[in-house]
Amino acid sequence: MNTFNSKSCIELRDKKKYTVHRIKALEEQKIAVMGRLPFSIKILLENLLRHFETPGEHIVKQEDVIKLANWQPVYEKKEEIPYFPSRVVMQDFTGVPAVVDLAAMRDAMKALGKDPKKINPAIPVDLVVDHSIQVDYYGTRFALMKNMEMEYQRNRERYSLLKWAQQAFRNFRVFPSGAGIVHQVNLEYISQVVVNKEVNGETVAFPDTLIGTDSHTTMIDGLGIVGWGVGGIEAESVMLGQPLYMKIPEVIGVKLKGELPVGATATDLVLTITQILRKENVVEKFVEFFGPGLKRLPLPDRATIANMSPEYGATMGFFPVDEQVLSYLETTNRGHLVELVETYTKEQEMFHYGNETPDYTKVIEVDLAAIESSLAGPRRPQDRINLYHIKTSFAGTLQQMVNREKKHIKVNLDEEDVILTDGSVVVAAITSCTNTSNPAVMIGAGLLAKKAVERGLNVKKYVKTSFAPGSLVVTAYLNRAGLLPYLEQLGFSIVGYGCTTCIGNSGPLHPEIEKAIQENQLVAAAVLSGNRNFEARIHQRVRANYLASPLLVVAFALAGNIDFDMNTDPLGTDKQGSPVFLKDIWPSQEDIQSMIQQVVTPDIFAEKYKNILEGDENWKNLDVSKGDTFEWDEASTYIRRVPFLDGVTPDVEAPKNIDSARALLVLGDTVTTDHISPAGAIPKDYPAGQYLVQHGVELRDFNSYGSRRGNHEVMKRGTFANIRIKNKLISPKEGGFTLTLPDKKEKYVYDAAVEYMQKGVPLVVLGGKEYGTGSSRDWAAKGSYLLGIRAIIAESYERIHRSNLIGMGVLPLEFENGALLESLGLSGTETFSVEGISDISPGKRLKVTAVNEQGKKKEFYVTARL
Repeated sequence: MNTFNSKSCIELRDKKKYTVHRIKALEEQKIAVMGRLPFSIKILLENLLRHFETPGEHIVKQEDVIKLANWQPVYEKKEEIPYFPSRVVMQDFTGVPAVVDLAAMRDAMKALGKDPKKINPAIPVDLVVDHSIQVDYYGTRFALMKNMEMEYQRNRERYSLLKWAQQAFRNFRVFPSGAGIVHQVNLEYISQVVVNKEVNGETVAFPDTLIGTDSHTTMIDGLGIVGWGVGGIEAESVMLGQPLYMKIPEVIGVKLKGELPVGATATDLVLTITQILRKENVVEKFVEFFGPGLKRLPLPDRATIANMSPEYGATMGFFPVDEQVLSYLETTNRGHLVELVETYTKEQEMFHYGNETPDYTKVIEVDLAAIESSLAGPRRPQDRINLYHIKTSFAGTLQQMVNREKKHIKVNLDEEDVILTDGSVVVAAITSCTNTSNPAVMIGAGLLAKKAVERGLNVKKYVKTSFAPGSLVVTAYLNRAGLLPYLEQLGFSIVGYGCTTCIGNSGPLHPEIEKAIQENQLVAAAVLSGNRNFEARIHQRVRANYLASPLLVVAFALAGNIDFDMNTDPLGTDKQGSPVFLKDIWPSQEDIQSMIQQVVTPDIFAEKYKNILEGDENWKNLDVSKGDTFEWDEASTYIRRVPFLDGVTPDVEAPKNIDSARALLVLGDTVTTDHISPAGAIPKDYPAGQYLVQHGVELRDFNSYGSRRGNHEVMKRGTFANIRIKNKLISPKEGGFTLTLPDKKEKYVYDAAVEYMQKGVPLVVLGGKEYGTGSSRDWAAKGSYLLGIRAIIAESYERIHRSNLIGMGVLPLEFENGALLESLGLSGTETFSVEGISDISPGKRLKVTAVNEQGKKKEFYVTARL
C-alpha cells in the first residue's frame, strides 16, 4: 500500500474549498475503528497521515500510521512515532538562546560563502517577552511604568537581539514586553484551532498543533489544540523542519459530571484536579477530559485546568473542540474561524458531542458539584487544603518547620509600627497565566475589592501587593466594569504584563521586613494566584507559599495572615465598627456572570491586539541594525555568539572513539537538570560571578542565569555549579567542585574542565539512575558540551535530557545489565576509553576500558542510548 487515499474536500458557505486528510479513510479500509480513539490520538493520527501522504516527505512510514491507528490503552514496550507540530511558541528566557543559535547559523552560512538569508524557521514561531519583568515597584499607578523602565535597563541587550530577529527572519514574530503572558496571548490571539496552508497548489486544512519552550504551554489544550512544553534544543530542531520523536502515549480519561457549586471557582477546581491526578500518577501521559460536565465548563475554566498539566504531571490536559470552543472564538474576535473549525472537526470526528465513549487507559470521575473553596501549600501545588481548615493546617506547618510557638515581632515600617508574626502574609499577588485568563475570577476579585473598599477595609501595611494581568484585555474589561480603581485602592495596582511572582520575580520586600524575617526565623507567607509554590521560588525569605484564586488573594491581603479562619475571623470592621466577614463581601455568581456579559466582548480583543507587535516606546526606541546577520557586541555580558558552529564545514566528520578520558564528576541517582543547568542567582565567588566582576558588572546588576542565557561564557561557567550538587569525587562536600586527576587538586568544575581541555584530555560524567530528570533545560546539554564532555555514562536517563545531549553531540551511554560503578569496583578516578563510536548506531553495544592509577584494567559494556 503506497497511500491510504485519505484526501477529501470540504466546502464552506462562501464556496471556499479545503483539502483534508480524512482519518475516517482508515476505518473504511478496515485498518482501525475511529470511535474508540481518544480525541487527542485522532489529532496525532491526522498529523502522521498527512505527512505520510505529502509528496516529497519520507520520514513518516506506513507502519507508523497503522501503529497509531491501532492505538492501545496500555503498551508493553515503548513505541515511538515522528510528530510534526505546525508551530512553536517561546518565552524570552528560553527564546533568546534559540535566536542566538539561529544568528550563529547565519554567520556560519556567510563564512561558507552561502546566503545567510536561507537560515529561517521552517514553521511559524512566536516569541512573547514575558519572563523578565520584576516587581520592584508596587501599590501605585506608576508601578507599571517604573517596572518597565527597570526591565529595559536590565535587558536592553537581549531585547536588541530580539528586535533584530523580528525583522531578519521569516516565519518569526516577536511580541514585545507588555503584550501579556505567552500562554494567554497564544490562547486569545495566536491560536486558530484549525489552520490552512498552500501545499502543492492545494489549500490544505489541518489541526493547529504546537510545542512551546515553557512547561505551561499546555494551557492551549483547553482550546482543543494539542500542545505541550519541550526543551530549547528540541524546539530548535522542530523550528528547522525536523520531527519531534515521541513515544505513543497512554491516555487517562477524566470524566466530568455535575457543575461547580455557588462560591467555588476554577482555581478551586484545578487545585482539586491537581491533587487527584498527582495521586493517580499521570506522569508522561496524556490526560483527556470528557463527559456531561464538560458542556457546563467555560473555556477559561478549561484553560486554567490545562495550564496546570505540569503540576499534575501529565504531558498535557486536553479538552476536545465543542460549542464552548466556538463560543470562545467568537468572544475573542475570531468569529471568522468558527465555520472552518466546526466543519473540519465534525468531518474528522474530532468534535465532542458529549456521548462519545473512547477507550482510555483508565477513567477517573470528578464531580464538579463536590468542589470546595481551597488553597494549596505550603510547598507543592498538589497539597490542597480546604479554605476553612487553613488555620489548623498552618499550625501544623509551623511545628513542622520550626517546632515552636508563634512569634510576634514589632517592626517599624516608614515610621509606623506593625506586628509581624509567623504566618504574616508578606506577598499577595494576583499573577500568572493560570488564573488571569479567566474573567470569572478576575471580575470576582474586582467585585470583592469593591465591596471591601465600600465597607472601609484596608490591606495590612506589611503586605506586598501586586497585580500582573496575563493580557491587556484584562485591564480593559476591568476598567470598563469600573472595578480597577477598587483593586488599586487596596494596593493591587498593575505592576506589569508578565509572569512576575509565579516565576520568582516578586522583587524585594521592604528591608525591615526581610531583616525581621531573617533575624527571627519567621515563617512568613505568600498567597498567589499562580501555579507553582516550590521552596524558595516565590521569594527566598518566604517559607510558606499558598496558591489560591484571585478572590482569596485579595481576602488574605485584607486578613494579613494565613493563620486565619475565613469562617469565623472578621477581615476588619466597617465604618460603623461592625465586623466584616468574607461572606459579607463575596460576590454572587449572578453578579459575576452579569458583569462578564456586559464587559467581555469581541471589540476589546480587537482593540488590544490591533497593534500588539509594535510594542511601547521603550521597544520602539531600541536602535538595532537591519542587516541579515547580527552585529555582535564583544563587550556584551548578555549576548555572545555561540561557538557551536566555529569551523563548521559542509562535510561531516565521522565521530571518533574516546581515548583515556577523565571523569569530570561522579554523580548519584536522580541528578536533575536543575543540578546540571545554570539556574537562579549567580554567586559572586563562583566562576560565572568572577567572570561578571572581571567584565565590570556590579553585584547588584548580576541579574540571574536565566536572563543571561544568551551568553555562553556565563552559562558554561554555571554548568554543574549548583550549590547542592553532590560529586562523589569530593564527598562529603557539596557544590560545583571536583578533583583534577591524577593530581587530585580541588577546583571549581569549570576551572577543572578548562585545565583538561588545555591538556587535550576528553571528559565523561558518571551517573546513576534517572540522570537529567526535571525541567527540560537546554543549557544542561549545551553546557556539558562546552565543558568538553564527550559522553555521559549512567544507569538510566530522563527522555528529554537524553534527547538534548544527543542533539549537542554528547553521547548518552547506559551501563549494561544493571551494572554500576560500585559493582564494577571502580571509583571514577580511572581513565576511560570507549570503543565502537566511529560506526555508532542506535542501541549499539560499546566496550569501555577503565584503567586505574596502578595500571590495572577493567572492561565493561555500555549501550548507546540513541
